[in-house]
This record gives sequence, structure tokens and C-alpha cells, in this order.
Amino acid sequence: MHARHASPEDAGQIVRIYNQGIADRTATFETRPRRESDIRAWFDGMHPIVAVENESVVVAFAATFPYRPRACYAGIAEASVYVDRAFRGRGAGKLALQALIAAAESAGFWKLVSRIFVENAASRRLVASLSFREVGIYEKHAQLDGVWRDVVIVERLLPLKC
Repeated sequence: MHARHASPEDAGQIVRIYNQGIADRTATFETRPRRESDIRAWFDGMHPIVAVENESVVVAFAATFPYRPRACYAGIAEASVYVDRAFRGRGAGKLALQALIAAAESAGFWKLVSRIFVENAASRRLVASLSFREVGIYEKHAQLDGVWRDVVIVERLLPLKC
């Protein structure tokens, strides 16, 4: 497996993995399956997206998204990682997140943040292994399938480039 910068041409493979995550109900509040065109819209030229390939097939991806619209938050990005079901627990998520951290640092971001379902132990271990810290818990953050879910807030500071 190897990580690389993703491109809009990867949208078909990324949407397959993201829709698995939506269906599994373990990593996102989203419930509507996405289309390839939805993923292509993520490529804004400002927010890095990386793909992990195994034998020319994308098996994981990690992406950054805007945190807040105010200018003072321009150096903070939301981070997400998704792994194909068949590759979970095999290091693809870690490889994707490591590559995303490096890409976000190169892009000038000073912080990555994310929210993880409290019971998602694998994701919590992953981010902790890459120096994210748990900041706190949002209780009853949103409902998924009619059930209130709590999320752990995590952050990782990136080196400032002055």
C-alpha cells in the first residue's frame, strides 16, 4: 500500500468507500449515499485529500474540509479518514492520516480537528497514535437513525511556518 495525493479522477473509488462508511453507521452522521459528483466538489484546491492505493485500487482516503467560514479560522481544517471494509485494521487508515497530516502542514494549516463517535475505539486509537489529543465530548451532538450520539472532539496542532 502507498499513499498519494488524490485527484478528482479518484472520486468513483472514494465515493464507494465513503458510502460504506455511511451504511455502517460507525463514523458519520450522514445517511444519504453520495454520488461521484459530490466527491468531485471536495477538490477545491485548498483542502488536501489523499488516497491510499493497494494494487492500483483506492482502499482508503483522508480529506480535509473547511472548519468555519470566519477568516481567523482559515488555518484550521476538519479531517476525516475512511477505509474500505476489506482493509480495516491493516494500516491503511494510519497511512492515509499520516499523509493527510503532512499534506495539511504543507498547505499551511496549523491545526486539524475532528469528531469521533465515542464508541469508535479503532478511530480513537488511530488518532491517538498520531498525536491527536482528545479535547472533550460533545454530548447529544446529533441524532443518527433517531438515536442521540455523543462524539469525542480531537485536535492535532501542526508546526507553524513563519
